[in-house]
Amino acid sequence: MEMSPFPNRCAAGLHAAGWALILPCFWFLDRLIAVCKSTTLEKTQRLEEGCYLRPLKVVFGSVAFSILFLLTAPVALLGFLLWAPLQAWRRPFCYHREATSLQCESHRGFELEGKASFCFASANLCLLPDSLARFNNLGHTQRRALAIGECIAMSVSRPNIRIFIDSPSSCSTVSPSDSIVPAVNSFSATDRQAPPPETDVSGGKPSNQVEVAPIQHNSNQNSNQQGQRSAPRALLSRGLGQQDDVPWEVSTFFPANVDILCLEEVFDKRAAQKLTRALSPLFGHILYDIGGYACQPPCSCSTFKFFNSGLFLASRFPIQEAQYHCFPNSRGEDALAAKGLLAAKVVIGKNQKQREVVGYFNCIHLHAPEGEGEIRCEQLNMVTKWIGDFQAANRQPHEEVAFDVLCGDFNFDNCSPDDTLEQNHCLFEEYKDPCRAGPGKEKPWVVGTLLEQPTLYDECVNTPENLQRTLESELLRKRYICPPVPASGSPLVYPETDQPWIGRRIDYILFREKSISKHCRTEVEEVSFITQLAGLTDHIPVGLRLNVTMDL
Repeated sequence: MEMSPFPNRCAAGLHAAGWALILPCFWFLDRLIAVCKSTTLEKTQRLEEGCYLRPLKVVFGSVAFSILFLLTAPVALLGFLLWAPLQAWRRPFCYHREATSLQCESHRGFELEGKASFCFASANLCLLPDSLARFNNLGHTQRRALAIGECIAMSVSRPNIRIFIDSPSSCSTVSPSDSIVPAVNSFSATDRQAPPPETDVSGGKPSNQVEVAPIQHNSNQNSNQQGQRSAPRALLSRGLGQQDDVPWEVSTFFPANVDILCLEEVFDKRAAQKLTRALSPLFGHILYDIGGYACQPPCSCSTFKFFNSGLFLASRFPIQEAQYHCFPNSRGEDALAAKGLLAAKVVIGKNQKQREVVGYFNCIHLHAPEGEGEIRCEQLNMVTKWIGDFQAANRQPHEEVAFDVLCGDFNFDNCSPDDTLEQNHCLFEEYKDPCRAGPGKEKPWVVGTLLEQPTLYDECVNTPENLQRTLESELLRKRYICPPVPASGSPLVYPETDQPWIGRRIDYILFREKSISKHCRTEVEEVSFITQLAGLTDHIPVGLRLNVTMDL
């Protein structure tokens, strides 16, 4: 079921009509730029095929799309005059709810055993309009959206099988992607596979600040069921390790049974709809097209927003409340998008005393340009306040809070001298980062998550398996992961003596324990760095699985 972001059908119809008038002009402009900008993959393919007609294609394509753009511009202007004022009445997200066969299941971990496992994942997908994505060396936005949706759906729907190693020197575990479990087909930038059979999730009704329909819980019971097998000890050298009591993994798949998925840079509406169709059989509650357009806040003279926030939230659990805030201090090209915070409250189930169990999940995408840490720190201050206000307004005395998670693309890392200001922000005193040893210092097993854009299609990183091997090699990481950013006017000295080369990790999943119920204890079960989207995005997705025990 699709819920319109507008208060009535009349406003929704006028908005659709306005956008229909704008779309042809927008599409021709997008094609005009795209025909002139090639990715490195396309350049390589033309060289291999001996195709020398590129100049003719650019010339004739530019002329044709320019003429079509100019012809449709007057109509687009009329559509814009209709579309822009309606944004003042638009709720800042679209909501898709799907009721499927999983609806009969409940996450009954707390009710039956007093404990449960929750899995979260975050990925920046760079799903901009095709012409703009090409400036990041990524093209074919619609094809990538379809492939990404199928990749994620295939991974999260598989059983969560864990292999326990029984050896004199190790008690670690190996994931299915690195074990004797039969492998599932992997994907590259051009591979395709049909989505899995439709399974289901439950119902709710989120709004900008809304109540949910009668709660029907969805489950992740399989995430608490783990198989045990013996496996060769040699498998320990690939993918999974354990240091500082934090299990970690470089995996060619998204974690099985992800409960909540946060995606960034899903700016393109058609791409967001493709992702929704692919993921809705597994995630029954999806918020997309998040953020405001035109002047934000409405009827103000602030920067005009041509793009939404790019945030996309998919949850197995009913979303009881949701609230979006736009950062008011963005500058430059970042000010053209409504980047901000999405705060959500989800209903998990009941505990052994039949008290309702809920969780808080927060998604952000911070200011991007390097050297502007003051802006990001101001935004982190806003995030801290907005999350606190949201939870204070929506927390009920009869509820137990199982988790409080904050994730997204923070656009700063924990190793660059240029990001020192953000690394020392008080947010990290509230929320725990399992990958962080301290301000400016990562744990030695951590992997950078920002790929070098010019080399996205090199053989070492163009498939999930190759990218996995590259991330496990410090020598190769130096070639394909973005290096730290030096402080202005200072040479970069990195890494420190006897420390590994990690690179920029700007994608985070953090959790907070102070705000959850006093009866709950949280333990990190696993941190994942995911290579499944090799060739489809310029970021490494990350995953976090938490074990929560509720003592009553």
